[in-house]
Parts: sequence; structure tokens; C-alpha cells
Amino acid sequence: MKITERRAPTAAREKLEQAGLHPLLARLYAARRIASAAETANTFENLIPPAQLLHCERAAVLLADAIAAGRRLLIVADYDADGATACAVGVRALRQMGAKVDYIVPDRVALGYGLSPELVDLAAERGPDLLITVDNGIASLEGVARAKKLGIGTLITDHHLPGDALPEAECIVNPNQPGCPFPSKSIAGVGVMFYVMLALRAELRKRGKFAAGQEPNLAALTDLVALGTVADVVPLDANNRILVAQGLKRLRAGGARPGIAALMAAGGRDPSRASCFDLGFIVGPRLNAAGRLADMGLGIECLITDDPSRAANCAQQLDQLNRERRRIESGMLEEALAALKDTAHLGESPGATVTLYESTWHQGVVGLIASRVREKAHRPTICFAPAGNGQLRGSGRSIPTLHLRDCLDLVAKRAPGLVLRFGGHAQAAGLTILEKDLPRFRALFEETAAALLPEAARRRVVETDGELEPAYHSLEVAQLLEAQIWGQGFPQPLFCATFAVESQRVVGERHLKLRLVKDGRRLEAMRFNSPEFLPATVRAAYRIGVNEFNGMKTVQLTVEHTE
Repeated sequence: MKITERRAPTAAREKLEQAGLHPLLARLYAARRIASAAETANTFENLIPPAQLLHCERAAVLLADAIAAGRRLLIVADYDADGATACAVGVRALRQMGAKVDYIVPDRVALGYGLSPELVDLAAERGPDLLITVDNGIASLEGVARAKKLGIGTLITDHHLPGDALPEAECIVNPNQPGCPFPSKSIAGVGVMFYVMLALRAELRKRGKFAAGQEPNLAALTDLVALGTVADVVPLDANNRILVAQGLKRLRAGGARPGIAALMAAGGRDPSRASCFDLGFIVGPRLNAAGRLADMGLGIECLITDDPSRAANCAQQLDQLNRERRRIESGMLEEALAALKDTAHLGESPGATVTLYESTWHQGVVGLIASRVREKAHRPTICFAPAGNGQLRGSGRSIPTLHLRDCLDLVAKRAPGLVLRFGGHAQAAGLTILEKDLPRFRALFEETAAALLPEAARRRVVETDGELEPAYHSLEVAQLLEAQIWGQGFPQPLFCATFAVESQRVVGERHLKLRLVKDGRRLEAMRFNSPEFLPATVRAAYRIGVNEFNGMKTVQLTVEHTE
């Protein structure tokens, strides 16, 4: 592992400072390619207009016509937090605009991902006139064809990368489809649905649908948009940062949906101090637990109810599922790390990839295991679980230097029929193969990735923001940083320095409590999930944050990496 420092262009930093930004924020933003203060203004006025999202206005006309004709709409959701929040945005907004709308979500184990023909047959029992996919559908050629055969229209809203052919739907809204000029290619599925609702409101406004003062306030749904965006770990480009910032602003002002407020309470968090951490690590996992172990319908109900008691009950059930998920994950992770050690993948392994499978693993948890193994081995990782009928379903996570979805596309083209289905993004993907083909897939995935990943690209590099000035090791600065929008593609500040280790002890069996010394100043620090003692002098990459105990707030460093 190598710790490096990202550089902040001097001209951009000085320009941001002159615009009134705190000097530290000016340096951090400049290092993240922010060139002007206007790019930090997370206001609705700076959102990319819906008109730039290909077919968004056509979707609005389709929906407005359906509402006017009293047609029945059915949202086809996905079983993760992005799909659940996108469904909740659609249900809430469409009902406010007079639509007859309900939703259906596939069972992960029985039906798998997306708008399959089997799911269409289930949906058809409800008599819909139009299916609306959220966070899925761009690869559902057979499902859309089945719907068309049954006389049901399809509107696809998705953000995943398309394949070589697009479904023959009535309308497709996806920033990653060919010809779409929308510059925010990393918008989440919930963001796409939010944009369609913005366009629909504008279309209904043109048609004189709303009486004075009766327009639905779609800004009230930004807490859902922020949750889905952060939980889906999409890159936080400028547009996504606006959506997240507006959602956090609403949460902090007391405007949370009852379900989000209840989920935060279940995690012991205060919505008035909501952060990206809360959305990504407290609320998101509890919501995802439903889709991983049970039925995401429970999560969606939590998000669409306006009854605080009902929301609290749903949140309690989701919290219990999340505890069970953690128990299952712990056992699977132990097996995965043992297999990793046995196959000599740990550390500076000569292999380019990791592919793991256990017959007892749970489909809903393999993605989490792939993520954990990827972190340990710093290799593109795919973990498989049995899916019945001789099939395996896999979930993969990649490192920054390999586009996983494109790599799987190459594997599929080199061995037609080997990969039955696949889809995803640069850093995360899912696929289905036959169990008997696992050895062949493992070998071809390794061969393909190795060709795309030179040795230098396999080395773990930790990029930091350099040294933090002594005067900035303060509670005020820690709170300032915690109030900003950080996430995937716009990383939370990570500083580096060489410290003397004055004291260290293991707490909670797995964590290291440290007292570090730098330039004669003592600093309290923690190193989580790594109880091994550090040397007397260490170069560390660390974050600065606020530790609250018994009502007292103090500065605490969190050591993330050592060199």
C-alpha cells in the first residue's frame, strides 16, 4: 500500500478563498476539481433542467395522458434502497397528482432482478395499463416484450448501463442510454424518477391541472432522493450533491418522511444532525435488509406511510432484519476470508481477481461479502450463492482501475452462453451463471481482468489531502467538515501525517484506542476493526471527526490506514 497526496491547484484554491470559503474548504474543494464558488452552491436553481434528460418530457406526457384517462399505473420496484426510494418517490408524487398507482417488487430469490417475464405475469394479475420500472428495466428485453404481448405499456426509468439492444418500451428515461445529453451520468435511479416527476408536474401545470396553491411540493421528497443516492454509492457529482444537500437540509429542518425519521431513531441518530454517514451506514442498511432477507415491500411501506406509528413498527421490523443480516454476514465473511487466505489472494497476490462460492451462502448478502473481500484483497471480487435450478447468482465489486460491467461484457462475448445474465456499473455488478460453469468462469474472469489490469494498477493507493495544519485540529473544523456533502467520487477528507504513538490499548476486543503526538501536541484517536498494535512511530492516513460521550463533544482522529 502507498499513501499519496492529492494536489489542490493554487489558482482554484485562491479563487475559492476570495469568494469567502473557509481556507481549508477552499483547499479541499480545489483538490476535488471545484473551480468556482458557484459549484458549491447546492441550490435547486443549479439543478440540471429535466429537459436535458432524454425522453423525460415524453414520459411526462405519457403519464399525464394516463392520469387524465384514469388508467392504472403499476411501479415495478427493485429490492435495494435505491429502488425502494425511487418507488416511494413515484407512489407519493403520482398519488399527489391524481394517479391511480400501486407497486410491485420482485422476490430476490424466486424472481431475481428486473422486469422478468415471470414478474410481468404476476403484475398482469393486478390489471395495470402501464408498468413503470424504477432502478431497473434497461436490460429487460424479454419482460417488456411479454408486457407488450399482454397489451400492457411500459415506461422504463433506470440508470444502469444498457446492453447492445434496448427494450421496445413506450418510453425509456435513462441518462446512460445512447444519445442522452444529460451530463450527470451517475444519477441514481431515485434521481431519475424524481426528474420524471418534476417533468410531469410541469406538464400537468401546462394543462391547468392544479388550482392556485395546490401544486404538489416535490421538494418535500428530497429526503428520499438523498437516501437512495447515498445508499446506492453513486458518484456525488455536482448535480447529485445538490440533491443530497437538499435532502439533508430537509431532514435537519424536521421535514423527514415518518419512515426515514423512524429508521434514524432505530439507529440511535438524530435527524436534526443528519449526515451522509447516517444515510449510508444507518438508514440505508436497515432499509436494504428487507430486500436482502425478506420482502422489500416492508421497506417501501415504511417510506410511503404518513402514519408515525406504522412507520415506527416497520422500522422496528427492518432493524430486526438488519440484526439478522449482520449475523449471517459475519459467518459468511469468516468463511470468505478463510477461503481467501487458502487461495493466497490476501495481500500482494499474483492473481488479478477473486472469485468465491459456498453452497450455504445467502443470495442477499453476497454483495456485502464481495465488498469486504475486495477491501481486504484489493482485487475485483465476485461472490456467488446458489440460486436453484443449477444456477449461481453472483455479486461483484471492483477496484477503481477496472470497469467491472465492461469486464463482464468481455467475458460474455468471449464465451457465449457462459454468463446467462449480467448488468451493473463500473464498480458493482451482478450476474448469473450455471454452477457447473463456475471453474470456467473463474478462469476466464481472471484472464480477462489480468489483461485489463497491469501490475501497477493492482497496487492499493490511498489518496489523501496531505497534512492538516495544527490549528485545524479543532472541534470547530471537525464540525465544519461533518456538515459538508462527501461521498463516492467526492471523498470525505483524509489527511496524513507521521505521529509518535504515546499509548495504545485494545477496546471492545476489535478496536485500538490511541494517543498520538504530533509537534508536541497530543491527539486522541481510534483505529476500528484493527486491534494489532502500531509501531512507536507511524505514518497514518486519518479523518478528523467529533466524538460525543456523556453530552461532551471532543475532537477525535480515526486512523484508516498506516504505511
